[in-house]
Amino acid sequence: MANDSFQPPVTTTTMLSLFFKKIFGSKNEREIKRLRSAVDAINHYETQLSTLTDQQLQQQTPKLQAELRAGKSLNDILPEAFATVREVSKRKLNMRHFDSQMMGGMVLHQGRIAEMRTGEGKTLVATLPAYLNALSGKGVHVITVNDYLAARDANWMRPIYEFLGLNVGVVLSGQSPDEKHPAYNADITYGTNNEFGFDYLRDNMALRLHDRVQRGQVFAIIDEVDSILIDEARTPLIISGPSEDKSSLYKRINQLIPILQETGKIAEGSKFYEVDEKTRQVELSEDGHEYLENLLTERGILPEGDSLYAANHLALLHHVNAALKAHLLYQKDVHYIVQQGEVIIVDEHTGRTLPGRRWSDGIHQAVEAKERVNIRNENQTLASTTFQNYFRLYEKLSGMTGTADTEAYEFRQIYNLDVVVMPTHLPMIRIDKDDLVYLTQTDKFQAIIGEIQEITSKQAPVLVGTASIESSEHLSSLLKKANIPHQVLNAKYHEREAEIIAQAGQPGRVTIATNMAGRGTDILLGGNWKAEVDQLNEPSPEQVEVIKQHWQTQRDIVLQAGGLHIIGSERHESRRIDNQLRGRAGRQGDPGYTRFYLSLEDDLMRIFASDRMRAIMQSLGLKGGDAIEHSMVSKSIANAQKKVEGRNFDIRKSLLEYDDVANDQRRVIYEQRREILESDSISDMITQLREDVITDMVNQYLPPQTIEAAWDINGLEKDLANEFHIPLPIRNWLETDKTLQPEDIKKRLKQAFSEHYRDKVSHAPEPAVFQQLEKHFMLQVLDRLWKEHLANMDFLRQGIHLRGYAQKNPKQEYKREAFEMFRDMLGSLKVSVIQMLTLVEVRKTEEIQALEEEQQAIAAAQQQQSIAQHLTLDSQIADLHTPLYQERELQHQHERLQSDSPLALAEPFQREHVKIGRNENCPCGSGKKFKHCHGALD
Repeated sequence: MANDSFQPPVTTTTMLSLFFKKIFGSKNEREIKRLRSAVDAINHYETQLSTLTDQQLQQQTPKLQAELRAGKSLNDILPEAFATVREVSKRKLNMRHFDSQMMGGMVLHQGRIAEMRTGEGKTLVATLPAYLNALSGKGVHVITVNDYLAARDANWMRPIYEFLGLNVGVVLSGQSPDEKHPAYNADITYGTNNEFGFDYLRDNMALRLHDRVQRGQVFAIIDEVDSILIDEARTPLIISGPSEDKSSLYKRINQLIPILQETGKIAEGSKFYEVDEKTRQVELSEDGHEYLENLLTERGILPEGDSLYAANHLALLHHVNAALKAHLLYQKDVHYIVQQGEVIIVDEHTGRTLPGRRWSDGIHQAVEAKERVNIRNENQTLASTTFQNYFRLYEKLSGMTGTADTEAYEFRQIYNLDVVVMPTHLPMIRIDKDDLVYLTQTDKFQAIIGEIQEITSKQAPVLVGTASIESSEHLSSLLKKANIPHQVLNAKYHEREAEIIAQAGQPGRVTIATNMAGRGTDILLGGNWKAEVDQLNEPSPEQVEVIKQHWQTQRDIVLQAGGLHIIGSERHESRRIDNQLRGRAGRQGDPGYTRFYLSLEDDLMRIFASDRMRAIMQSLGLKGGDAIEHSMVSKSIANAQKKVEGRNFDIRKSLLEYDDVANDQRRVIYEQRREILESDSISDMITQLREDVITDMVNQYLPPQTIEAAWDINGLEKDLANEFHIPLPIRNWLETDKTLQPEDIKKRLKQAFSEHYRDKVSHAPEPAVFQQLEKHFMLQVLDRLWKEHLANMDFLRQGIHLRGYAQKNPKQEYKREAFEMFRDMLGSLKVSVIQMLTLVEVRKTEEIQALEEEQQAIAAAQQQQSIAQHLTLDSQIADLHTPLYQERELQHQHERLQSDSPLALAEPFQREHVKIGRNENCPCGSGKKFKHCHGALD
């Protein structure tokens, strides 16, 4: 019978590629071969350094630094520097770097990613490139996923660095600037990705130079690089401050959603809403919209006869959407937990709680209303960036993880980072079984319980991975019914994490974990004897020896039983997370066993792969309790995961493309702020701004290349008198001298403004006072306009997809409009600063001091109240692609722009049509000029 399956054609190129690969090895194999030869150069120094005394070994640092100053490069001194670290590690930590770790250190130094299996000692590997690059004196950042690991790794490796004369700093959340200054000035600084990013933003909000804590981004080593640069890159870092209180509105709307749900179930042939789990969206149907409007009207929330989609009720619509998502998409003990009256997010990638972080777009407040806990106010954005653009600031970036190769393309595309897969120190002998797929979750969990019983009967330890807290607790209840002792490690019990992990390798021990990504602790077969020793108060050598002997006996039992057994209760949306769970077994050449148990009711299977899989299982005649195990099944599951990974990559790429536009502007503003803070005087900058303002004004009223009849002399004179209180007889100048041109008028105006300004400065108590005032006003106006601009950019991004209906590229339109908005913001900055400085009167030095103290107090209060958030953008990005949203947005866009109600004015302004001139009548119908109404500077 002919084989109908598609076979790719074998071309000459393919054959040549296979031939050369067979002869020369893959690219990764060739890279490993080059690294091995470099390790030989490092090993050459080992015998020589081992003969040195401690005092002589400590002289290696000044010796190597002197060689750098003499002209050698870091690559030139790498072999000796790495060998030095290895020797110190042997003496201070009793740990010798393996050759594979040396190769990993070289990959990191080269600015690449080293994929190293779990248990290969990544923490120790980081000491090699960290020491080498710290010799240049520019600072090295070692970045981890949480505060615990940052502090642990810094203290663990500190003896190596301090022995070699380098100091170590640790940056943790909640530290004061006084604590962070020395940490960032240290030779090597450990900290979390969030805190490094937030400190970068805070530094660019500082009002004084000494309030900045970072000294630049030179070289970074990122632990769990895939988690930080891939998983967490979907979400921006945002520092926000509180806005007006709307908690009562959240509570009132929250009461209506259960009524909508119940009525929708009862009403025949009526569906009030559509839930899309793929895009995490909820959309009201026409019936649901009508029913909800009636509910809102009955409760007095919506005026009689008004529409929920009217322009003046858009804020109300925002609250309704947030409440719908809170009830229908965000589940307790899956997406969040409630502790001590607070809704705490659970990280979907690591299974850890994220205290202090909040969902954006009103979602968090809606969930708080749903759970009947205290509702915090919504916040306005003060500063924001993305991990992509923050980490691309570093001159050299590197990373290490156990799982990076599956995302090599994205690392290359976004960060220009290559991935090198490092060989293990000892051969991998773990057994990885094919997945088992059941029809129902009940069948699956019964099979897992049976498997656990069989494994523990052999005295082997078991680690069961779950995807959510809810799943882990359900499995725990089943184990209790089966009288199987076990430990649960999830976000609710993270404080016992070290204790649980330390003994998870004991014979017959059963441990349930929500996620094993970024745990930072290895599971040792037989348990962790050092952890037992640490629990004793000054143990004697005899006690330690007894514990070690007992541990060795336990380890032998586990080895005999086949090592650590991993059971996955479902597949994660990312293959890397599954690989991280698998990687907990088989470390350092130990035996191990892994298998995943799935059901067609699992989220991943249900959304992406259930139809095809169900058809396969039914065709095979499988019933409840039966399972399917086949390579084709595993391939189907992998394809489902690839779909999710592809969608997540699109989200990250879309976020980056939009943030790249904001990032260019961010760099300009932050560079301007830094220049202002570092300058003793910005008088030259103010002079340039003043000349720019005059040029723009003259060009507006006396357009270049036009005849005199087209000039608006009266308008120019009036503007000068009203906005700057400098009445100048421009018409008389023109009547007196008929040869005057606009350029001549600009020169006269600049001279008149300069004389007025010099006179003002001369009446100040001392010249330095006005210099202080210039810096103060410049920073104040710059920060205020930048915050408004961030809000406007957010609003623009959310509505820009509508340009697609006009056959325009939304991203190109976003770039164009963002540039116009930024140009307008800079124009407003110039006018506002010059206007303030022209009008201000300074009589006493104390006035300036009082002004600065007031501003510092406001900034301190804002800093205290501000929240550093790493927020989710999935829902915002998905909003742009829902048809119902697009249709309604088109219907109400015109209303939104023209409404002057308080609710509508609370929305950030977005220009949709021709720019309104400053002296034209305001389109709101007030009869005032635009500059004195909705175009007012303040």
